Amino acid sequence: MTSHRVAITEKAIAVLHQLKAKHGNLIFHQSGGCCDGSSPMILEEGDLYLDDSDILLGQLDGVNYYMNQDQFDYWKHTHLTVDITEGRGSSFSLEIPLGLRFIIHSRLLTEEELAALNSEV
Repeated sequence: MTSHRVAITEKAIAVLHQLKAKHGNLIFHQSGGCCDGSSPMILEEGDLYLDDSDILLGQLDGVNYYMNQDQFDYWKHTHLTVDITEGRGSSFSLEIPLGLRFIIHSRLLTEEELAALNSEV
């Protein structure tokens, strides 16, 4: 069984493709810090300093998705799905000028998913 901690909707992939074409290599980061809190931000690769407190949760259409350790401790039992919605968020994320913002939908991981993910560590 292949389990993943993070996924992305088709609508969000369409916006991601648009941002990749304009900005090149990107990363998602979910810090839980200022602005929109736990909303995922998408940034040009290299625009955010990543350190040992940032955990790689997976890749979404070739874009790495990182989460700060503090957030991971809170979200480690959940599966996240990145989606897009209309409206301006209050972050530095690249989709904001488009009048859009990335959001997450979450659900608890099943026992089977947790066991598979924990065996990969």
